[in-house]
Amino acid sequence: MNQKNISEIESEIIADFSMFENWEDKYEYLIDLGKQLPPLEDALKTNDHKIKGCQSNVWLIADYQNGRVFFRADSDAMIVKGLVSMLIKVLSGQSPKAILEARLEFIKEIGMFSHLAQTRSNGLLAMIKQMKNYALAYQSIEELENK
Repeated sequence: MNQKNISEIESEIIADFSMFENWEDKYEYLIDLGKQLPPLEDALKTNDHKIKGCQSNVWLIADYQNGRVFFRADSDAMIVKGLVSMLIKVLSGQSPKAILEARLEFIKEIGMFSHLAQTRSNGLLAMIKQMKNYALAYQSIEELENK
């Protein structure tokens, strides 16, 4: 299977969002993305996995296999679940280096920051920060193992 790179996935998301004429439809699409995200088992919904800085409950898990980081997440808010689903679509399965270098321009391109409430924007930034923190940790482990 040929893995798409981050910019290819971002371009797909930008194209998907450009199909909708108004933000009501874009929010519906975001909610649909959230519904497609497999739920986390309740046993994983712990404070250790909870993202700090989100008004809603968001749990994020990262696994590292074969030089790539794989994310799983869940939220009790549908729009937030859609947001984390988009981030997972872009970042999951990528190398720690690629995740750390990702500028995630698609968020601005689709107008997400200008259409989210301040608390949701802060939550989105907290999710990105946590995903990059996981990538940084796995990259550090990788560097130690390769010494």
